[in-house]
Amino acid sequence: MNVLSVRIIFVFFSLFVGYVAMEPMGNALLGALLGIAASLLIIILEMGMRRVSTRGLSSGVFGLILGLIMSKLIGDAISLTPMPNIMLSFLKVALTVVLCYLCMIIALRGQDEFSLVIPYIRLRRQDQAEEKVILDTSVIVDGRITDILKTGFLEARIIIPRFVLKELQQIADSTDPIKRQRGRRGLEILNTIQKEEKLIVSVNEDDFPEVREVDAKLVRLAKLLEAKILTVDFNLNRVASIQGVKVLNINELSNALKSVVFPGEQIQIRLIKEGKEFNQAIGYLDDGTMVVVEEGRKLIGQEVRVAVTSVLQTPAGRMVFTKFSR
Repeated sequence: MNVLSVRIIFVFFSLFVGYVAMEPMGNALLGALLGIAASLLIIILEMGMRRVSTRGLSSGVFGLILGLIMSKLIGDAISLTPMPNIMLSFLKVALTVVLCYLCMIIALRGQDEFSLVIPYIRLRRQDQAEEKVILDTSVIVDGRITDILKTGFLEARIIIPRFVLKELQQIADSTDPIKRQRGRRGLEILNTIQKEEKLIVSVNEDDFPEVREVDAKLVRLAKLLEAKILTVDFNLNRVASIQGVKVLNINELSNALKSVVFPGEQIQIRLIKEGKEFNQAIGYLDDGTMVVVEEGRKLIGQEVRVAVTSVLQTPAGRMVFTKFSR
């Protein structure tokens, strides 16, 4: 049963109730029409509440309950004073309305600090807390995430925010052919991840309308869910780390898995192209590490044996500088 089926059943039920209610008065047809009109009005109202999240609703209900309790306590205290009944009744109503409003607003503004989804609480032992990882747009478009998840090294619930899906859709619909291709590839990768039986993947509907940047939304969501962010974005990595959010950076993982070479070690390398400096040649190790060979320009296309002179770690990766071994 889907949402449309529930709406159709609700309309027919409202029609029946209106017909039965007005039949004794001889206005059964009018009652049926009023039932249909009322049901359609409620459905329109329900569609307008589509952006209301369960977390926001539970926060609002909590604020309402707190306001009712406070107004009851204060009203009982005021009733002990000598006051006309009319004024006392008016004061109690005004207190209830004002306190309920203020408590609901405060609860909605502070909903990021607590999560009171009472009907959906799941109790678990502290040592069995579920790991959650949020994917950002860059790591989806990058593509390596699919193979990493399939290896089973990352045992966690994969969370894809709705606003990330929206950003991917905008990229896929871009007029720039390169951006469009990247966006479509990202959507295909998501489809592959969702079909993987070993993975637990869910789409999170939380949004933060007051926040415009997707990176800022990711940090807010990670704090709310106590989750980690999986990314290849260097700037997001820095911003999230500053705000106390744990980040898993695939580029850092890739660099950590590259071969370790030390000065003086000899390696076999095929020279591919010219280097930036005079008489340099460039080759690559099996893991993609760039190797710069001094005085190797004339041997481009050949496989040579060189000795490592130094290793330089850069934000883009590791570079190995070598010279011909004697």
